[in-house]
Amino acid sequence: MLPPAWTEYAIHPDALALLDGVCTLSVCDATDDQGRLASISSLAPAVAFIGGLRCNAAMMDQAGPQLKALVRFGIGVDRVDLAAASERGIAVINTPDGPTESTAEHAIGLILGLAKGIGLADRHLHGGGPFAIRTLIEPGLELEGATLGLVGLGRIGRRVAQIASALGMRVLGVDPLMTAEQASALGVELTELPTLLARSDVVSLHAPSIPATYRLIGVEALALMKQGAYLVNVARGELVDEAALLDALRRRHLAGAALDVFDPEPPDPDNPLLFEPNVIVTPHIAAFTRASIRRMHMMAAEQAAQVLRGERPPNVVNAEVWERRRH
Repeated sequence: MLPPAWTEYAIHPDALALLDGVCTLSVCDATDDQGRLASISSLAPAVAFIGGLRCNAAMMDQAGPQLKALVRFGIGVDRVDLAAASERGIAVINTPDGPTESTAEHAIGLILGLAKGIGLADRHLHGGGPFAIRTLIEPGLELEGATLGLVGLGRIGRRVAQIASALGMRVLGVDPLMTAEQASALGVELTELPTLLARSDVVSLHAPSIPATYRLIGVEALALMKQGAYLVNVARGELVDEAALLDALRRRHLAGAALDVFDPEPPDPDNPLLFEPNVIVTPHIAAFTRASIRRMHMMAAEQAAQVLRGERPPNVVNAEVWERRRH
């Protein structure tokens, strides 16, 4: 009999084929209206979980002591209790190359949407406003020659830099793990955060959610940004102090913001950022494309199969767990 594994929703058929003969995959039906696991009560014992939910120690214990792997769609593992997983000998695995292209394109789309006033104009006309909106709004930003500041130069940040450069933008970057030589090869000028904020016409966030980046963009950081600049966040909602951002927008210090992520998620239905006319909001869909979904599911399934065959997958986040298994 094949070992049992579970997922919070059906995975791509091509990915499912990779698990054929390796495990029996079941879809957990205890999900909420966001497609997230709402209860652990129905979780059966399993050797692997494939998905994107928040996973704490109680959920790991409910899955049973034979649980070997938590395989996450995407890059971030901040939704997983890594310490609890490591203590239990559970390998936490991600698919870091899966969402790169789609998320980078979404960021560029949001930048263009802000710079050209697309969201504001769309809502204006849909709301029955007069066609002569040019008398009611400020002129937009031409990206040719404008400066983009990237906070984080990982896979997604680097791809955004490439696309932005092709649009004729000057690109600044902040990333503690990148050297000036590496940045220069990308066409990016590496600098410090205060300088980046002060010089950028658009600031786009691509950093992980860790204690050091919690509310990185708060009152002080927003005050350093150019009058009339734009802020884009496709990373994690925890990076931004939403109350401070709302204040900067209402004072017209910032010309606009675009948010694909919030803190918390889903946002409160009364969150005022959802109703600000100069804010574009999307419901955490930056990586929600057919190509990205297939790529993440394939990478997740392949790595789950490797774990169950006793092979080391390439993207083990808590590598010490795998090293312990070897000894």
